Amino acid sequence: MLFENFHLHTIDTGEVKIRLRYGGDGPPLLLLHGHPQTHVMWHHIAPLLAKEFTVVMPDLRGYGDSSKPQTTSDHFTYSKRAMARDQIAVMKEFGFTQFAVAGHDRGGRCAYRLALDFPEAITKLAVLDIIPTGEAFRHINKEFAMGFWHWFFLAQPYDLPEKLIGENPGNFYFRGNRSIFHPEALADYLRCIHQPGTIHAMCEDYRAGASIDFDLDKADRGVKKITCPVLALWSNEGELPQWYDVLSVWRDWAYEVNGCGINCGHYLAEEAPEETYQQLYNFFKV
Repeated sequence: MLFENFHLHTIDTGEVKIRLRYGGDGPPLLLLHGHPQTHVMWHHIAPLLAKEFTVVMPDLRGYGDSSKPQTTSDHFTYSKRAMARDQIAVMKEFGFTQFAVAGHDRGGRCAYRLALDFPEAITKLAVLDIIPTGEAFRHINKEFAMGFWHWFFLAQPYDLPEKLIGENPGNFYFRGNRSIFHPEALADYLRCIHQPGTIHAMCEDYRAGASIDFDLDKADRGVKKITCPVLALWSNEGELPQWYDVLSVWRDWAYEVNGCGINCGHYLAEEAPEETYQQLYNFFKV
């Protein structure tokens, strides 16, 4: 059984209901999952971190068992700014006004937006296998378009991607090597992507990325910088180190950045949990 000694809970922020798990004792640490997963992706790492931290793991709005709010024409409902506000509300429910945060994939995009929009709240930031959304779109080329084709497909107007994915969601989202996922984790991911509204919500996440999230990054680039320490981790087997100097990119966005690549694929916390945990622990413990 995953997450022994953790509590499953739902928080109503007044705007959305957020499913989460929490456990442990110590300084607060928020862990944010990526696409197309849920908070369950942290099942290897959270119990280890909970020995010294109070770990809070929500499902992002639109994902898992969290609310799928109505969309708007500007896609703000699924912007990383809206998601970041959810996290502030969640952590306040626990009595935390300052906390550290780690985010993978889409959760990493919410995490760095948290650090930009709420600098007084974020003590440390770890981002897993991403660069800022605005930087990615600013450097589009053939390799990016082929490798990250799903960014453009999922951002197409409603309801083209929804209908095509809806024919077989499990095959679309998890058509690769499923053996990298724990059976209980994979079951949670598959259950959630079949819930009404989830496919649309996840498409809206990417539509927001290609519109309002890009605009927010464009407005902040060269104007705002992340003031807390940043740890950037990435997959050595993925595209990021082939296309970018990852640390250099993040140093344009933050004053203090360190990090490294890990010898695994995109799902760091599940493919290389020991090394990913150690990197996170060493960063957050100081």
